[in-house]
Amino acid sequence: MGRLISLALLLMAQAAVAKPAPDQLMDAPVLREASAYRFSTLELESADGARHYRIWLGQPPAVSDASPVAYLLDGNAAMAALDSQGLNQLAQSASPPVLVAVGYATPLRIERNARTFDYTPRVGSAVEQRDPLTAVPSGGADVFLDLLSGNIRPQVNQRLGITPQRQLLWGHSYGGLLVLHALLTRPQAFDDYAAASPSLWWNQGVVSAESQALAQRLNGSRPRLLLMRGDLEPASPASVSPSKEASDTAFKTLVGSLQQVHGLQVRQQTFAGLGHGPMLPASLRYTLQMLSQGSHARQSGSPSSSSVQ
Repeated sequence: MGRLISLALLLMAQAAVAKPAPDQLMDAPVLREASAYRFSTLELESADGARHYRIWLGQPPAVSDASPVAYLLDGNAAMAALDSQGLNQLAQSASPPVLVAVGYATPLRIERNARTFDYTPRVGSAVEQRDPLTAVPSGGADVFLDLLSGNIRPQVNQRLGITPQRQLLWGHSYGGLLVLHALLTRPQAFDDYAAASPSLWWNQGVVSAESQALAQRLNGSRPRLLLMRGDLEPASPASVSPSKEASDTAFKTLVGSLQQVHGLQVRQQTFAGLGHGPMLPASLRYTLQMLSQGSHARQSGSPSSSSVQ
């Protein structure tokens, strides 16, 4: 009986890792508390009208072409992960970043169906593609990236009145999968790519295969990639052991292959003691700290969840 209870608890924990709570409401104190950042919103729809986006634009006290701009996927969850103290510290840094949290017009912290479609690449030629984990429609990554580059970004730049010299794309889990897909297929789209806990297991690791043609796609560009992972994360939602005990071969293989691509700067960062869920706020804080220092490739030890405030 004890073994059955343990197995049930383990399966429940796996489900929590794989599927964010569908009814968890978004709570973003930074939208009601005073800080050095000023937030405004922008709303628009997908071309087919099926997905409704809400973008939070966070501006530090001074903005110029030299200000780095960070595009944050899962914008509702990203906004909930920010805090006023951290924003005040960012505002006083060497290069305070503009924040563009790309979320959905919903009271929920995670819009599972919309993000599943937007953050997963197209596989094969089937008319309808379903997500292997949730069975909801998937495969809209390129449609979303077109919207991000061709619609959302021009509106953001117009509102800011700048032409940014440095732009970063951050995402966690399925968002990390999209960050990698964007880098591997559109390496000129951003200057920096920050993928936290990317779902490399998705569709039998299809995104890793995209790295084979990256060297040709760079075409003189020199993007930077920051790969982040907690050392207590499972290799996939089906894994029963954390990566500290069961090595995630796919992650290490991808890092190794990307480090061989001339022109791509790759940095791997491991977060001690963190599982999949806590990696979202920890990786976001760490990424923004690195960006605000005008740095990407600075070497340091593996941070804990409190390394970046």
